[in-house]
Amino acid sequence: MTPPPGLATDAYRTPDERFDELPGWTYAPHYATVAGLRMHFVEAGVGAPIVLLHGEPTWGFLYRKLIPTLVPVGRVIVPDLIGFGRSDKPLRPEAYTYDGHYAALERFALELDLQGATLVVHDWSGPLGLRFAVGHPERVERLVLLNTGVGVGAPSPEWLRFRDLVRRVGDGFTASRLVQASCVAPLDDTVLRGYDAPFPVADAKAGARAFPELVPTEPDHPSAAAMLRVRDALAGWEKPALVLFSDSDRVFSSAHAERLAAHIPGALPAEIVAGAGHFLQEDRGEEIAARIARFVAA
Repeated sequence: MTPPPGLATDAYRTPDERFDELPGWTYAPHYATVAGLRMHFVEAGVGAPIVLLHGEPTWGFLYRKLIPTLVPVGRVIVPDLIGFGRSDKPLRPEAYTYDGHYAALERFALELDLQGATLVVHDWSGPLGLRFAVGHPERVERLVLLNTGVGVGAPSPEWLRFRDLVRRVGDGFTASRLVQASCVAPLDDTVLRGYDAPFPVADAKAGARAFPELVPTEPDHPSAAAMLRVRDALAGWEKPALVLFSDSDRVFSSAHAERLAAHIPGALPAEIVAGAGHFLQEDRGEEIAARIARFVAA
């Protein structure tokens, strides 16, 4: 395929019409350029930035229930990681690394000159956003951790089964099936379409297929040393942090939430949201939005 003009590497760019008429998603697209790739984000509100970061295999659409509640308390910024959403998607799996994803996120945040930010991280954006926080503490005022972690070792046997599933299905990977399987409540067909919108062809799925392989399950994994440095640095994080997990996540348990909160000096006691699965933004979006808004306002 011919790469879009201006890209540093061969990449797929999802057609704009794939994102038309998605429920609760009426935000105008904005773009930043990182390492020759186009990185998409939406922005609403004014004030100190509240940056909402997604993980695997979602995109900014995941936060559509939270944005309206957070806009009154800050400038809400919701980027799509490279390989996801409306951002460009390098075709080669080896283009996706922990260091590469972090470099793109760091360049994005510095290009927007984010100051006094609240970082909200979920799933794979935990290792990325937390790395930015400990690397640039002068730019980050508080953290919100949603069903995530950073370190070495599989989060759970369920996660290992998920990684094996992604390996088996290959190009048959379907984002909406994973999201629905990890929610408590059934999702509307139009919502499922939103999660599949970025991935109309196999070429678009390289990033989503690569993410599970970047979790360091062994000490010699290429991501391991950097993630351990982030985890060690969090032991010195004394600014406010909110650890907000769900009661029905088969990957990250409430015990994991409690250990994470105990590890971060500035964290409040872990809070567990009832009736929510891994994607608590879907199951209890309005509830967690209100909790985050109170945390930011306080």
